[in-house]
Amino acid sequence: MAKKPRKLLVTSALPYANGPIHIGHLVEYLQTDIWVRFQKLKGNNCTYICASDAHGTPIMLRARKEGISPEELVERYRIEHQQDFSGFHIAFDNYHSTHSEENHELVEQIYNNLVKKDLIERRTIQQAYDEEAGMFLPDRFLRGTCPRCNAQDQYGDNCEVCGATYSTSELKDPQSILSDTTPVQRDSEHLFFKLQNFAPMLQEWISGGAVDDGIARKLNEWFEAGLQDWDISRDAPYFGFRIPGTDDKYFYVWLDAPVGYLASFKNLCKKRSDLNFDEYFSVDSSVELYHFIGKDIVYFHALFWPSVLEGAGYRKPTSVFTHGFLTVNGQKMSKSRGTFIAAKTWLEHLDPECLRYYYAVKLGANIEDIDLNLEDFTAKINSDLVGKLVNIASRCAGFITRNFDGQLAEELEQPALYSLFVTTGDTIARHYEQREYSRAMREIMQLADRANQYIDERKPWVLAKDKKTASDVQAVCTQGLNLFRVLMIYLSPVLPAMAYKVAEFLDTGTEQWQSRSEPLLNKRINPFKPLMTRIDSASVEKMIEASKKAGQASTQPVKEKQDDKYISIDDFLKIDLRVATVISAAAVEGADKLLQVILDDGSGQRTVLAGIKSAYSADELTGRQVIVVANLKPRKMRFGTSEGMILAAGDDEIFLISPDNGAEPGMRVR
Repeated sequence: MAKKPRKLLVTSALPYANGPIHIGHLVEYLQTDIWVRFQKLKGNNCTYICASDAHGTPIMLRARKEGISPEELVERYRIEHQQDFSGFHIAFDNYHSTHSEENHELVEQIYNNLVKKDLIERRTIQQAYDEEAGMFLPDRFLRGTCPRCNAQDQYGDNCEVCGATYSTSELKDPQSILSDTTPVQRDSEHLFFKLQNFAPMLQEWISGGAVDDGIARKLNEWFEAGLQDWDISRDAPYFGFRIPGTDDKYFYVWLDAPVGYLASFKNLCKKRSDLNFDEYFSVDSSVELYHFIGKDIVYFHALFWPSVLEGAGYRKPTSVFTHGFLTVNGQKMSKSRGTFIAAKTWLEHLDPECLRYYYAVKLGANIEDIDLNLEDFTAKINSDLVGKLVNIASRCAGFITRNFDGQLAEELEQPALYSLFVTTGDTIARHYEQREYSRAMREIMQLADRANQYIDERKPWVLAKDKKTASDVQAVCTQGLNLFRVLMIYLSPVLPAMAYKVAEFLDTGTEQWQSRSEPLLNKRINPFKPLMTRIDSASVEKMIEASKKAGQASTQPVKEKQDDKYISIDDFLKIDLRVATVISAAAVEGADKLLQVILDDGSGQRTVLAGIKSAYSADELTGRQVIVVANLKPRKMRFGTSEGMILAAGDDEIFLISPDNGAEPGMRVR
């Protein structure tokens, strides 16, 4: 009796919508896509969802810098990201956005459920505030020294050297990345999720196999240190969803981002009648739920996220699969070296399936970093995919087309060899299931070697020369093409575009994993077309050079788009407005409107020529406090030099702008 197909929902971490996709990002999405394609190939009901991570201060500030709205920015990157993913044959069943109606509804619902269960607590905290930028600073907008290991240049919430997490108030020698100034501490009321309440549940969930052993050991370190309640609020200004019942508090992006998984699926449910949201996310759901993530966000996905789901009345993930980072030529990706390669740049120079295969060769189920060595990459693709795999088909197909009108033989010459290829599929399937892609690729390439060995031994090119053995050519090439077909079924999760071309060539239609059991016999195939060409080092070098140029361009300051009617907040912050006291004033000889005003702005005296003579006499100005633009470049005029500007209002009439009583010379105007 056949097994009932499994029902799975799979996610990749949501890409942040403030920059392009690069080859480091693609490690995760290709790893996930290969696993999803394998599940579908096996006949399982597997759904793959993702979305743009659209909220947070970085997006707000980048949009401001570009002179567009945050909504425009995230929509632009949502479209660009989907194009990049599609170029690498990453096939989401749905790609949505966290800035969506579904996510807004779900976040508020989850928050209200947590409030009802007394899992949210209000606390007044001290928070870093950038006086020059005029805003509270999110964790990632602070850099300083780790309070645990003293590593320098670390973020305000965690250390990349020792892995410690901490509050921004614990960071040593903090600096704002916006202004390079030392922030001050200001009081602010924030909302905290009571993570500590969930420690027993989390330990049971983790010990039940929800994460790999290496991650479980890392999580146990955090349990030993003691879980900290989680600040889920951020102060305005902030691009995100406002917290119900507040005027200036917003949900922290790391609360609404994972809810985006649910929102994307809910959006898909509106499009497909065969999907039911409650079936997948109710507490008693039997559907398998898997998250693929990078090791840098384990804390959020393996501690916060399952606790929020548990507290809000939703099911927890079946497992969280974690991968390492990418290095290129043994080093971190570098714009100056041209190894910080955008997905778009790769697609302009190299076949995306080459990268899919090379990552598969490198990827296992552990969290070790993988290295893209470009010299090894070139050699591996040319050896494995061109020299071994495609070579099998190209050596056999021509004989079938030319000598037998495309007709395959009625039986296999070596059924036992074909059976070996079929039964090895059970081992390959286990490797795929366990995300041990490197082992799967080794098994497949060993079979490819065996297929080439068979063709070398039987030498169809020699058999074709002798009339006595000419009929054997059909049998040998039929065997070879059937072995090739099995290999392509095994590789179709990794090489979907090539698998599609092979299905057209062999006229098989869509293949399934179990299709390998029945060989193709006594049928006509189509003429063979080249499936892949060798990579030359010149193409790789051109890609590197293009990446260097792109890196140089990205380091140039972004010119801010300006509407002629407006200046930006950054322009306004350049203006130094100060309180000043008028020491004396006098009419300017020969000028109808000007008064020469001597001011004390707290740092000394300056002379300003002000066009206010029609409204104020020299006598009534003496001793008065005014507002002056203190950093205006001195301007030589017909009647002398003016060292600033006094602020006034009015059209026909003029009214000086003055501070309230108590202001002193030199005070900055905010």
